[in-house]
Amino acid sequence: MSRLAEILTRLSAVIESRKGGDATASYTARLLADPALAAKKLGEEAVETVIAAVQSDRDALASESADLLYHWLVVMAAAGVSLDEVAARLEAREGVSGHDEKAGRKG
Repeated sequence: MSRLAEILTRLSAVIESRKGGDATASYTARLLADPALAAKKLGEEAVETVIAAVQSDRDALASESADLLYHWLVVMAAAGVSLDEVAARLEAREGVSGHDEKAGRKG
Protein backbone atom coordinates (compact mmCIF):
# COMPACT_ATOMS: atom_id res chain seq x y z
CA MET A 1 0.00 0.00 0.00
CA SER A 2 1.34 3.43 -0.85
CA ARG A 3 2.12 5.97 1.84
CA LEU A 4 -0.77 8.17 0.69
CA ALA A 5 -3.20 5.23 0.72
CA GLU A 6 -2.14 4.37 4.26
CA ILE A 7 -2.59 7.95 5.44
CA LEU A 8 -5.98 8.28 3.74
CA THR A 9 -7.11 5.03 5.36
CA ARG A 10 -6.02 6.23 8.81
CA LEU A 11 -7.55 9.67 8.31
CA SER A 12 -10.79 8.12 7.09
CA ALA A 13 -10.96 6.06 10.30
CA VAL A 14 -10.40 9.16 12.43
CA ILE A 15 -13.14 10.99 10.54
CA GLU A 16 -15.54 8.07 11.04
CA SER A 17 -14.77 8.14 14.77
CA ARG A 18 -15.90 11.76 14.92
CA LYS A 19 -19.44 10.97 13.71
CA GLY A 20 -21.92 12.05 16.36
CA GLY A 21 -19.18 13.84 18.28
CA ASP A 22 -19.37 17.24 19.93
CA ALA A 23 -19.56 19.76 17.10
CA THR A 24 -18.36 22.51 19.43
CA ALA A 25 -15.20 20.60 20.30
CA SER A 26 -14.35 19.00 16.92
CA TYR A 27 -14.18 20.69 13.53
CA THR A 28 -14.64 17.31 11.87
CA ALA A 29 -17.75 16.56 13.96
CA ARG A 30 -19.12 19.98 13.00
CA LEU A 31 -18.63 19.27 9.30
CA LEU A 32 -20.13 15.79 9.60
CA ALA A 33 -23.19 17.25 11.33
CA ASP A 34 -23.67 19.74 8.48
CA PRO A 35 -23.08 18.02 5.12
CA ALA A 36 -23.86 21.22 3.20
CA LEU A 37 -21.12 23.05 5.10
CA ALA A 38 -18.75 20.14 4.47
CA ALA A 39 -19.50 20.29 0.74
CA LYS A 40 -18.99 24.06 0.70
CA LYS A 41 -15.61 23.67 2.40
CA LEU A 42 -14.66 20.98 -0.12
CA GLY A 43 -15.47 23.39 -2.94
CA GLU A 44 -13.40 26.14 -1.34
CA GLU A 45 -10.44 23.82 -0.98
CA ALA A 46 -10.80 22.68 -4.59
CA VAL A 47 -10.63 26.29 -5.77
CA GLU A 48 -7.60 26.97 -3.58
CA THR A 49 -5.92 23.87 -4.99
CA VAL A 50 -6.57 25.04 -8.55
CA ILE A 51 -5.16 28.48 -7.77
CA ALA A 52 -2.00 26.95 -6.32
CA ALA A 53 -1.63 24.77 -9.42
CA VAL A 54 -2.13 27.69 -11.82
CA GLN A 55 0.44 29.71 -9.89
CA SER A 56 2.89 26.78 -10.02
CA ASP A 57 3.33 27.05 -6.25
CA ARG A 58 4.50 23.56 -5.27
CA ASP A 59 4.33 24.13 -1.50
CA ALA A 60 0.87 25.66 -1.66
CA LEU A 61 -0.29 22.91 -4.03
CA ALA A 62 0.84 20.20 -1.62
CA SER A 63 -0.77 21.98 1.33
CA GLU A 64 -4.03 22.75 -0.44
CA SER A 65 -4.17 19.19 -1.80
CA ALA A 66 -3.93 17.87 1.75
CA ASP A 67 -6.81 20.17 2.77
CA LEU A 68 -8.78 19.06 -0.28
CA LEU A 69 -8.33 15.37 0.49
CA TYR A 70 -9.35 15.86 4.13
CA HIS A 71 -12.52 17.72 3.17
CA TRP A 72 -13.28 15.14 0.46
CA LEU A 73 -13.02 12.36 3.03
CA VAL A 74 -15.38 14.26 5.35
CA VAL A 75 -17.95 14.73 2.57
CA MET A 76 -17.68 11.05 1.68
CA ALA A 77 -18.15 10.01 5.32
CA ALA A 78 -21.10 12.36 5.76
CA ALA A 79 -22.73 10.78 2.70
CA GLY A 80 -21.91 7.24 3.81
CA VAL A 81 -19.75 6.53 0.77
CA SER A 82 -16.74 4.33 1.54
CA LEU A 83 -13.27 4.45 0.05
CA ASP A 84 -13.89 0.91 -1.19
CA GLU A 85 -16.86 2.15 -3.23
CA VAL A 86 -14.67 4.80 -4.85
CA ALA A 87 -11.94 2.22 -5.44
CA ALA A 88 -14.44 -0.07 -7.17
CA ARG A 89 -15.44 2.74 -9.52
CA LEU A 90 -11.82 3.50 -10.33
CA GLU A 91 -11.04 -0.18 -10.90
CA ALA A 92 -13.98 -0.45 -13.28
CA ARG A 93 -12.49 2.38 -15.33
CA GLU A 94 -8.99 0.91 -15.60
CA GLY A 95 -8.03 0.30 -19.20
CA VAL A 96 -10.97 2.30 -20.54
CA SER A 97 -10.27 5.53 -22.39
CA GLY A 98 -11.55 8.64 -20.69
CA HIS A 99 -13.68 9.50 -23.71
CA ASP A 100 -15.28 6.05 -23.78
CA GLU A 101 -15.87 6.00 -20.03
CA LYS A 102 -17.53 9.41 -20.08
CA ALA A 103 -19.67 8.49 -23.10
CA GLY A 104 -20.88 5.38 -21.27
CA ARG A 105 -22.18 7.29 -18.23
CA LYS A 106 -25.90 7.64 -17.75
CA GLY A 107 -27.43 11.07 -17.36
